[in-house]
Amino acid sequence: MHRGYLPVLVALTQATGSWAKSVSYDWNVTWIFASPDGFGRPVIGINDAWPCPTIEANVGDLVTVNLNNQLGNETTGLHFHGINQISSNSMDGAVGVNQCPLPPGSTVKYRFFADAPGTYWYHSHSMGQYPDGLRGPLIVRDPDDPYEDDYDEEVVLTLSDWYRDQSPGLVSAMIQPNNTLFAPPIPNSTIVNDGGDGHISVEPGKTYRIRMINWSAMFSTFIQFDLLDMDVISIDASYVQKKTVHQLRISAAQRYDVLITIPEDADQNYPYLVAMDLNQDFADPDPPRPLQFPFNVTGLLVTDSDKDKSGTLTVQKFDPFNDATFEPYDNESAYGPVDRQWILNFDYCHDENGYPRACFNGSTYIAQKVPALYSAASLGENNTQTAAYGPIGAFVVEYGEILEIIVNNHNGAIHPFHLHGHQFQVLARPDSGAGNWSSDVALNDLPLRRDTIAVNPKSYAVFRIKADNPGVFLFHCHVEWHVEMGLTVTLLEAPDKLRDYSIPQDHLDACDALGIPTTGNAAGNQDWNNTDGFITVPPTVYTGSIYNETS
Repeated sequence: MHRGYLPVLVALTQATGSWAKSVSYDWNVTWIFASPDGFGRPVIGINDAWPCPTIEANVGDLVTVNLNNQLGNETTGLHFHGINQISSNSMDGAVGVNQCPLPPGSTVKYRFFADAPGTYWYHSHSMGQYPDGLRGPLIVRDPDDPYEDDYDEEVVLTLSDWYRDQSPGLVSAMIQPNNTLFAPPIPNSTIVNDGGDGHISVEPGKTYRIRMINWSAMFSTFIQFDLLDMDVISIDASYVQKKTVHQLRISAAQRYDVLITIPEDADQNYPYLVAMDLNQDFADPDPPRPLQFPFNVTGLLVTDSDKDKSGTLTVQKFDPFNDATFEPYDNESAYGPVDRQWILNFDYCHDENGYPRACFNGSTYIAQKVPALYSAASLGENNTQTAAYGPIGAFVVEYGEILEIIVNNHNGAIHPFHLHGHQFQVLARPDSGAGNWSSDVALNDLPLRRDTIAVNPKSYAVFRIKADNPGVFLFHCHVEWHVEMGLTVTLLEAPDKLRDYSIPQDHLDACDALGIPTTGNAAGNQDWNNTDGFITVPPTVYTGSIYNETS
């Protein structure tokens, strides 16, 4: 099923001129055995190695990843977090939305344009799989980096919670009727650089750009360097006005690029502390349970390997810089006027069988048979009918509109929310307890842009985007366990421009291998309003990405 629409990716590649190049990676997804926190377990790696490798490109490059699934017992798929996938929506990698699961023994090609510089990451977007190890850095360098003259070298520092059990079992135990408190799996440890010792070699007098990525399944991390401040220059691959801070709280999926200068007269190694935030709301003056920070790692900026490397850092209080107050480097003002508004109220809920779920506006996301993009490509004039996509929280915005997204967090914990396909402007993100949004709230006219924002408990946030990237994009909590509980909705952006969108043949072959239809509505029916075969109740048995050839 190659349809007639030629993605603009080819035109973009031609337009970049001779300075653009192709960057290609051939990857086998494989199981290996690793012990990042001292306890061994199977993890998902690339080419029989783990941690997974870094994708590196320059702005304008065409990136190709040939992905072969050799897991044997699980399907997979790869999402490139923060990459907008301009005119390449089928490469977004969200299983069930932009592609079918990739079964064992099958290969697909991901091909996308590195349109913007920054620190990104890639990860499995298949049924809670990435906490089992399938994640890695993605760095797009900028030939016009405005801060290029401010640093000498750069390093990547990844932060993560870590579980000694595999994801399918953890999620299965969570989504049970007896989980009346909606309790998530609790990690066993926190790790840096997927099991590294956290030591970073530095030289006195030099300034380092540290690209920090939190790819936790759930929890945020605080980070603070002893005696040294951080100059923040980029957040989620968006340049900001340089701001000096002492402490940051980095939520799951967020990235910060900071500059740290080592003193000319440095005569010591400098410890830094990475502390996992297990609390619902670390800033609550009267928390329902005592605040706790049981999992932490002390890393070290090593100026001299012969000097003492046993130093620690004691933090008296976690009081991170308010990330909602950063300012965009380009001073772009708030988009407006607003053409369409999408209000999302989050709280926990139960499905018809009494299983714990997470809901937007009282409804939980239920994955369907046909990937939503494939329905948008094949339904013709009826692809604007949100009912055709089943209970996936579909919302339509037309090309060129300014969309305002409002999240009211009715829960008592902080939650990080992520939008695919865009960096949104953050016009408001008040403190805990601010209540629901109302039309008279104050908005920031010079908002930062990012792709993941932590929304405080019993509070709200206001985002805006320009609908200039036709595609099917998820908006979800980036706590992976909450994704599996259904805390996801679907943005249908300019669906009229997706009619007859061309799906690559190797992606269709993956669907055929699993017997998944690739045209029609959510159930594969050619009549958009024929709901026979729709999945309207979540399964009571959770298997994650486990592959059963006979199923």
